Amino acid sequence: MGKSARSLLTQEQFDAVCSTVQTDNPDVSEDDAAVIVAEALAFVATCALFPTARLVPSRVVDAGWHALILHTQTYAELCARLGAFVHHRPEEPDPTRYDQDVIDRTTALVEEAGYSVDLDLWGPPDGDLVSVAAQCQHSEPRERPIIIQPKPKKG
Repeated sequence: MGKSARSLLTQEQFDAVCSTVQTDNPDVSEDDAAVIVAEALAFVATCALFPTARLVPSRVVDAGWHALILHTQTYAELCARLGAFVHHRPEEPDPTRYDQDVIDRTTALVEEAGYSVDLDLWGPPDGDLVSVAAQCQHSEPRERPIIIQPKPKKG
């Protein structure tokens, strides 16, 4: 069992982000929203830990990331604690860009970062077990869709 990504936020912050997932995706249960947000938190923490890796979220995990980003103060504070601001660069959905090898590499690094991975949330865009409204996808173009900006050193 890995570290708890839920512990990266206070309970109040976590609940607020889960609520946003449910507002954006009315068919998602409270339990599923919590799993999605936890997986998104683990993904963001992994991106901050491995800033040169080319990491890509699944469509479902991306929905949790979208909800997290909408809570700008919470997201900025989280990134500051993680030591790097993880920028989001969306792309229009295109199932032909889906690459299972990239997803496998991402989930392996999430596990290397110490988090458990819920593989049910990391499937192809057309095979999502949890239906989400996020209309965005990430792939590995020449310009990385996820850019890590390290926290400036003081003094």
